Amino acid sequence: MAGLEQNLRAVRERIDAAARAAGRDPAAVTLIAVSKTWPADDVRALAASGHRDFGENRVQELLAKAAAVGEQPVRWHFIGQLQRNKAAAVARLGAVVHSVDRLSLAETLSRAGEGQGRPVDVLLQVDLGGPEGELGARGGADPQEVPALADAVAALPGLRLRGLMAVAPRGEEPRPAFDRLAALAERVRGDHPGAAELSAGMSGDLEEAIAAGATLVRVGTAIFGDRPLPCGEIGQHQPRESHQ
Repeated sequence: MAGLEQNLRAVRERIDAAARAAGRDPAAVTLIAVSKTWPADDVRALAASGHRDFGENRVQELLAKAAAVGEQPVRWHFIGQLQRNKAAAVARLGAVVHSVDRLSLAETLSRAGEGQGRPVDVLLQVDLGGPEGELGARGGADPQEVPALADAVAALPGLRLRGLMAVAPRGEEPRPAFDRLAALAERVRGDHPGAAELSAGMSGDLEEAIAAGATLVRVGTAIFGDRPLPCGEIGQHQPRESHQ
């Protein structure tokens, strides 16, 4: 597992350099190791080395890895599209949900949070559009609807609104898109000061995201390598395929 730890250190060095170049404190940027499709052994190894934040985008895989990791002090982040019928399972795990894009999902998560007596931390996913300004390519709420959605989510008793999340559009330089996200985040924070997190940036564009103010970066490939093909048995490697 030495290779994983070396990769993790290399990514942290990139984060430190990007933060300092932007005049920011590197400690203000949290690295989420996106372990989707990789085995629980890899998560255990990085957790044993001291890393705490891990991301998954499928509920079944998240729950299986959480069970396999056991008592190690890991904070889970759910970063994929979440179906309402699986929201309660994610809430029970205590995962931070980055992908709330509609009020109906927020209401379901809120009921789960109330039921367990512990609010669910959520971020609103914003659709940053594509190169022609079209929406829908990468998921998320229409930016024009985000302030009203933030108001509605912040009012739900079983949730804590923590900020915004987005994926850079394909076919467009990431920095302008991240700047749009940062401007929207500042507007939301004006009404909801607790919504201070900005989840943006992956292996290929984390520097641009940090320069725009990201506080959470979601990195998979630069840590774990190219993704193995999904498999039914968590913990088994499969042949690799390319991944952005």
